[in-house]
Amino acid sequence: MRLLVSATLVPFMRGGADYHIEGLTRALRDHGHEVELLRLPFRFQPEADIQALMEYVETLDMTAPNGLAIDRAISLQFPAWGLSHPAHTVWVMHQHRACYELWEPQRASAEQASLQHAVQAFDDRHLGGVQRLFANSRRVAERLEQFNGLIAEPLYHPPHGAEQFRCDDDWGYVFCPSRLESLKRQDLLIEAARHLATPAKVIIAGDGGQRARYQALIERHGLEHRVRLVGRFSEAEKLAWYANAMAVFFGPFDEDYGYITLEAMLAAKPVITCRDSGGPLEFVQHDQTGWVVDPDPRAIADAIDRAWQDRARTAEMGRAGREAYQRAGIGWPRVVARLLCEEGGA
Repeated sequence: MRLLVSATLVPFMRGGADYHIEGLTRALRDHGHEVELLRLPFRFQPEADIQALMEYVETLDMTAPNGLAIDRAISLQFPAWGLSHPAHTVWVMHQHRACYELWEPQRASAEQASLQHAVQAFDDRHLGGVQRLFANSRRVAERLEQFNGLIAEPLYHPPHGAEQFRCDDDWGYVFCPSRLESLKRQDLLIEAARHLATPAKVIIAGDGGQRARYQALIERHGLEHRVRLVGRFSEAEKLAWYANAMAVFFGPFDEDYGYITLEAMLAAKPVITCRDSGGPLEFVQHDQTGWVVDPDPRAIADAIDRAWQDRARTAEMGRAGREAYQRAGIGWPRVVARLLCEEGGA
C-alpha cells in the first residue's frame, strides 16, 4: 500500500518520539509498503502558534494530493491527526499534555485557557472521527477515555535496538537514563542517595533543562562520591551502562509509555518505579520484576538497599523481567498488522 505517516517535529529536541516515528516508518517499509513521512514543525509557545497549526492541519485533505491516491493515513501526534483521509488510523503517543493531565487552571492565562478549550474540542472532533484508534499504552488509553470519552486499543512497540541489549556482571550501581526534566524526577533519586545504608552508587545519564539544578543538589548534599551525572551518551555507552547496572530507576510522573522500563527488562535488570509513574506500572510487577514504591526518597533508598543486600534475588528479578518482556510479544510485525488490519495481528 501507499501509506502516509504524519507526526510533528521540534527541531533539535530528539527523544523517544523520534525513535517511535522512525521505527514505525522503517517497519512499514520493511513489510513492503511505500511510505512517506510528513512531520509538521511544532512550537510550544506562543499559544497562537499552536492554534494556527491546528487550523492549518484541518485544511489538509490527504486522500489524493496532486492526484496521487494514498491508501491509508496513520497519524501519531497532535495536531497531525487533524488531517483528512477516508482511511485514517491514529496511534496516539500522547495528547497535548499541558491541556489535559498537566492542566493547571489556577495558573492559566486567558490565552492558555482559550487554547485548552480549543485543543480538547479539536481532539474530540478528529479522534472521534477516525477509522481506527490506538494508544501508545494503557495509560494513554485511560486518558483518552477520561478526558474525551473515547475508547482506544493499547498497542505496544519495542524500544530502538531491542535486540542489542545484554546483561553483564552487576557493578553495584543504579542506572537512570532520561532527559533531565522535572517530570522525569531524577531529584527523587538524588535525594534517595542521602538515605542509603549500603554502598550502592547512582549513575544518571542524559541532558536537559534541570541539569544545573541536579548538579547543585548533588553538591549541596555532598553526594559527589555516590551520584554522577554523566551527560549525553552514545548508543554503545547506553548498552554498556544497562549491562553492568545492578538495577534501573525510572520514576517519572505519569509517564505515557517509557522506553526505559522496556530497555531495563531487555537487559535483565529489575526496575524501581513509583506508584504514580503511569506507563511503567503496566510492566513492573512489585517484588517480581522490580519494586513499585511511593514517590518518596526514603522509599526509593529502601528499594536500592534491598537490591544491594540480596544480589542473587536482584539478578533473578531481572531475568524474570526479561522473560515477561518476551512473553508479551512486543514487536513491530504485530504493530504493523494491527495498524493495517491484517490477518494475524490479533
